[in-house]
Amino acid sequence: MREQYRTTELSAADLSPEPIGQFARWFKETAANPAIHEPNAMIVSTATPEGRPSSRTVLLKHYDEAGFVFFTNYESRKGRELAANPHAALLFPWHPLARQVIVTGRAEHVGRDETVAYFRTRPHGSQLGAWASPQSSVIASRAELLRRYEELAARYPESEQVPVPPAWGGIRVVPEAVEFWQGHENRLHDRLRYVREEGGGWRVERLAP
Repeated sequence: MREQYRTTELSAADLSPEPIGQFARWFKETAANPAIHEPNAMIVSTATPEGRPSSRTVLLKHYDEAGFVFFTNYESRKGRELAANPHAALLFPWHPLARQVIVTGRAEHVGRDETVAYFRTRPHGSQLGAWASPQSSVIASRAELLRRYEELAARYPESEQVPVPPAWGGIRVVPEAVEFWQGHENRLHDRLRYVREEGGGWRVERLAP
């Protein structure tokens, strides 16, 4: 299977001065495209200290100049791997636009106030799910998971506030490099990468496809 990408050229002159501005521009275009389901879906890759990688898809919940934020159980596989090895990569696979954004950087926990504020915006069922699921742990059956959920639903009906699980919270990936990939015919893709410099600024470099 093979596809020829027919898109416009991406040049350094077209880019925003810093990567978050460029990401915001592409994200707005992506979110407006009905062909892309969940434009904030991203693949998060982590690794053990020994270098054994793992990847999964999560949802981006916030981004700004400080980085890209998602929420998870800190005791999940990704949570444990990031605690031991904070280097992470994010990939936004916007295939219908023949675009990708690849972020590499260091992960850090967001403040507890930020976690609580976001948790309060989640649907009631999702709040209960954060308690019911011992994420990444082996469980005996789906019935066991549903039983835990029903017990929590009885304890915290819709009218009651669900407390934030102590091991659940936000992770911010602080970018060290952000690559914007635009597909072209004959595999002559545009790859422009921002790299953070010591003074806090960014330089842009073009990579061979």
